[in-house]
Amino acid sequence: MNKFDLLKRLLPGFLPIIVFIVVDEIWGTLYGLVVAITVGVIELAYSYIKERKIDRFVIFDVGLLVALGAVSILLDNEVFFKLKPGIISLLMTGLIGFSAFSKHNLLLQMTKRYMKQMQMNPYQLWEVQNSMKRIFWVLLLYSLAALISAFIENKAIWTFLNGPGLFVIMGLYFAFEWFIKKQQNTKYKNEEWLPLVNEKGQVLGSAPRSVVHSGSRLLHPVVHLHVFNKGQLLLQKRATNKMIQPGKWDTAVGGHVSAGENIEQALKKEAFEEIGLTQFNQQTLQPYIWESEIEKELVFLFRTKHKGTFKKADDEVDELRFWSMSEINDNIGKGIFTPNFEHEYNLFFRST
Repeated sequence: MNKFDLLKRLLPGFLPIIVFIVVDEIWGTLYGLVVAITVGVIELAYSYIKERKIDRFVIFDVGLLVALGAVSILLDNEVFFKLKPGIISLLMTGLIGFSAFSKHNLLLQMTKRYMKQMQMNPYQLWEVQNSMKRIFWVLLLYSLAALISAFIENKAIWTFLNGPGLFVIMGLYFAFEWFIKKQQNTKYKNEEWLPLVNEKGQVLGSAPRSVVHSGSRLLHPVVHLHVFNKGQLLLQKRATNKMIQPGKWDTAVGGHVSAGENIEQALKKEAFEEIGLTQFNQQTLQPYIWESEIEKELVFLFRTKHKGTFKKADDEVDELRFWSMSEINDNIGKGIFTPNFEHEYNLFFRST
């Protein structure tokens, strides 16, 4: 559910309140409550006639409107009715918060039911999730302010918050979102974009490299090549200027698949760029998913036999050398190797 869909579903719940404000100013509280409740019932009837079914959001909204309006009339205290917009907003805010901060995006599921043709790739879903987190905090503050205003004697504050106030706040929010999007477009314009895949390796979209490495957990493909010679394994020492695991020993070849590349092209490219390897026959091993604090990768794994010569990439690799299996075994778990290499080695090569 995008921001405009959310606003379209939220605003009808405030129409009776707006009607109440207008009628209350002209004819008084009792008439305001009666007319507002009537508007709510009309909304419910219109929803049923238009869609031939009862919209749960509308029926809940009207039910709360009737209940609080009736209590206000019986007790001759309009505060109960005045709590209604704050309660509706707070409940909607809770739904947004649950969808934004959990793995179960209920709002997105609702949207897919109403908009069956809507398709979003993982990067777009990630952006929507972040927008929902921001709008959650905006609506939470608004909801609390709306609830508090029901108990304030100055009626103008309640009138503003529950009338034009929501439109003003949402207008400011959308302006802020537009500014953020504009800044992002400028930042990502010249940045490398990486493909996003599902667990089977099917490409679903793409995302900027900085987003992929920001803890977004967007699954993207990488290639690893292990180079053996006479029972020894070639490792590279990662450059100290690397963002991830600087100065640690790692797989001989490892790199991202770029947008538009297939796995074999990426493997050949990375092997040449990192260790100067051009002619080799690779054996394909089982792909697996590796997840760290900053990224989530689908690793396409290969091995080959090659004695060299090798030429390291000066900007990425500090050192290249062969390690015996016993030497690797003796240093596992001591912080010398990258966690990814240790996982991969234990999984595939420990007994080699």
